[in-house]
Amino acid sequence: MSLVEIRNVDKSFKREAQTVEVYNDLSIDFEEGSFTALMGPSGSGKSTLLNLVAGLDKPTRGTVRVAGEEVSSMSAAQLAAWRARTIGFVFQSYNLLPVLTAEQNVELPLLLTNLGKKDRAERTAIALGVVGLADRMDHYPRQLSGGQEQRVAIARAIVADPTLILLDEPTGQLDSKSSDEVLDLLRRLNVEFHKTIMMVTHDAKAAGSAKTVLHLDKGVLLERGAAVRAEGGLAAPVGAMVTP
Repeated sequence: MSLVEIRNVDKSFKREAQTVEVYNDLSIDFEEGSFTALMGPSGSGKSTLLNLVAGLDKPTRGTVRVAGEEVSSMSAAQLAAWRARTIGFVFQSYNLLPVLTAEQNVELPLLLTNLGKKDRAERTAIALGVVGLADRMDHYPRQLSGGQEQRVAIARAIVADPTLILLDEPTGQLDSKSSDEVLDLLRRLNVEFHKTIMMVTHDAKAAGSAKTVLHLDKGVLLERGAAVRAEGGLAAPVGAMVTP
């Protein structure tokens, strides 16, 4: 079953007097329970794809549907409510608030829900337990290692039990040991907790943790390093449909 459906999407940006095309007629599915790594050179559209799926950006043309809802047509208010219950987003730079403890940082998404204080505390404790930081909930970001900060960010992303987890270079600033810990955690979230994961990465080792690897390069979508073929047998541009 497709959780994410992207249909006939064009995306372009204005850069001074030039129009930069990122996608041209992109159609792609991501199945429920999949773990997909998106690779490719800078500027190939990897992070843009995450932003479109999360409703942080809108396509120039076409539709983006997640869990049956058309994200590309939602208003800002609708997107905020939808994102709070559907999307867990993890950034490379962690984006933790330095004046808040790990517990308080993780609780932040729950403040957008109707949960009471006790329920929020219980969910926050569970999320920190899942990422192995139950004993660090009172620590501030400056008191944590880079790997621990990223695990707090992941706990914040999963605390509301989202349908889809999106990660942008989650191991980009981590040492090898911390990177391994984060990747082990992502595999666990996918296998044990059945979370659907889309991850942008430049790291081949990180990509190896995923079930499917998609490459974006110069308008061509590649799967596991081989050009995806259209029905006619020719290497397909990014408009071809791919189901990881």
